[in-house]
Amino acid sequence: MNVVLNLLVGVQMLAALAMIGLILVQHGKGADMGAAFGSGSAGSLFGASGSANFLSRTTAVLAAVFFACTLLLAYFSHARPAGGGSLLERAAVGAPAAPASGAAGEIPGAAAPGAPASAPAAPVSGAGQIPSK
Repeated sequence: MNVVLNLLVGVQMLAALAMIGLILVQHGKGADMGAAFGSGSAGSLFGASGSANFLSRTTAVLAAVFFACTLLLAYFSHARPAGGGSLLERAAVGAPAAPASGAAGEIPGAAAPGAPASAPAAPVSGAGQIPSK
C-alpha cells in the first residue's frame, strides 16, 4: 500500500511541476493583439495558433491527472485501518500517568516537608461566578 501511495504522490508532484512550467510558458490573451500588428513573432514551432492549442490541451490533461491523484490520495487516506491512529492518539497512550501521591492540583515542593497537604479550593458555583453590576 505504501508503494501505491508513494507512486501517487510522485505522479502528483510531477504533474504539478509540469503544470506550473506550462502555465508560465503560455502567453496571455493580450499577446495576440501585439502579434496582429507586427510586434512579435506570430509564427512558431507549432504554427500561428498551434502552440496555444497544444499547451492548453497539455495543461488540461496534466490538471486532470493532478486532480485524479488528489482524489485517489484522499480515498486511500480514509481507507486505512483505524489501528494506526493519529500522532496525538499515540502520544496520549504513551503519556506517563499522574503520580499517585498527593492531590492532583498540588504543586510539588509548595508545602513545607512534614506539613499536612491542604485540599485545593473548591470552585464557586452558581451566582458567585457572575459578576454583579
